[in-house]
Amino acid sequence: FGYLSVLIIIKWCTGSQADLYHVMIYMFLSPMDDIGENQLFPNQKIVQLTFLFLALVAVPWMLLPKPFILKKQHEARQQGQSYAQLDETDESLQVETNGGGHGHEEFEFSEIFVYQLIHTIEFVLGAVSNTASYLRLWALSLAHSELSSVFYEKVLLMAWGFNNIFILIIGILVFIFATVGVLLVMETLSAFLHALRLHWVEYQNKFYEGDGYKFAPFTFALVGNEDE
Repeated sequence: FGYLSVLIIIKWCTGSQADLYHVMIYMFLSPMDDIGENQLFPNQKIVQLTFLFLALVAVPWMLLPKPFILKKQHEARQQGQSYAQLDETDESLQVETNGGGHGHEEFEFSEIFVYQLIHTIEFVLGAVSNTASYLRLWALSLAHSELSSVFYEKVLLMAWGFNNIFILIIGILVFIFATVGVLLVMETLSAFLHALRLHWVEYQNKFYEGDGYKFAPFTFALVGNEDE
């Protein structure tokens, strides 16, 4: 979406007639094909291939490094504990042997790897799902443009073609009420509700996990017990 925003600004500034729908769709479906007349800036194909390569590399980059880094940190921590025990006296070593054996943490590499794999799959699926959800705003804009053309061509222009003042007045009234009622009220409300839902679900889950403590409502009974 950031790249699409940049393309929109470039299209505004240059006045290009490039089809951004075609650019974004075939960026994923046919990345090696020639862009042709939809090229907005030099080396655009190389930039798009770079973005696709980074997106593919991000998946193993999220999956592989963390388990191995945690394993290395655990080994270094265990090695540091063994070195520290060499400097202790025999008496302290005996106490450590009798009572301190429970301090060693067990590191399950397979468990950490599976846990990281689950998070990676959730992130990738969430990215695809969120992208598909945000595309509903794109669909709303397409529906808005189609409704505008239908009201203009099938109502206003058709009424204008009858050369009858009475039919023309009725056509203008229908066009005005359809524009205000459908395009300005219903479409605006629909876009607002979709945007609100996207902020609440797709955008907020980047920051909120719900890992807090259970909510305890205020009661006067608890206040009375505390006073006693």
